[in-house]
Amino acid sequence: MEERSLETQVSQAVDAWLRWLPRWQPATHRGRVAPCRRCYGSPVLEAAGLGSDVPHGVQHGLSTRVKTIIDRHVGRYTELNLPMLQAELDQQSARNRARSYRPDEGLDPEHEGLPLDPDPQPGQPFLFTIEGLANEAAGEVPSLPPLTEEAKAALRQEVALADEYANMVGREVCQLLLPHRMRIHRAVSEFVEPQVESMLSDLTRSLDAPFDPNDLR
Repeated sequence: MEERSLETQVSQAVDAWLRWLPRWQPATHRGRVAPCRRCYGSPVLEAAGLGSDVPHGVQHGLSTRVKTIIDRHVGRYTELNLPMLQAELDQQSARNRARSYRPDEGLDPEHEGLPLDPDPQPGQPFLFTIEGLANEAAGEVPSLPPLTEEAKAALRQEVALADEYANMVGREVCQLLLPHRMRIHRAVSEFVEPQVESMLSDLTRSLDAPFDPNDLR
């Protein structure tokens, strides 16, 4: 079967995000302090026209789908051209599969890459965390064998080539996103902005509501 073009893959990723968007709802929990490393300053989101005024959950669903396209192309390039890096990745994949607990696998694009646990609240420590359990499971798996200095140097060179290729594909993907900006904007206007405006309206009413002097007794 002939592989789909990059243009088709980007279009299908946007289509999938548009099908999911009507199900999006604003988060009801406390926001995170640390910005999302995948979405903060992302050229993909800039190309899609999803600025900082768009809720992060909306951004993340699209950026993850597009990142999957880039990762897939880089993976194929690595397999064909970078044998040392591919061998290292294969060993790491085998090590990951040996873990008894893998909570970060098989997630929907809207949740992939997000922290496994909520931010802790001062004075209220967790009894345990999902990330902590995952780290314990990873610690039970033997480490990868050490590399020689020569192998490390060769591996760094291949990693640099993979990064260069990823940047090239990323730039092309951003260009291919530009024609989709209007339908992305229309979907945000239809499904996201009314919910945000409703939340702001509710907040304004609660702040402006007169207080009962009896409540202060």
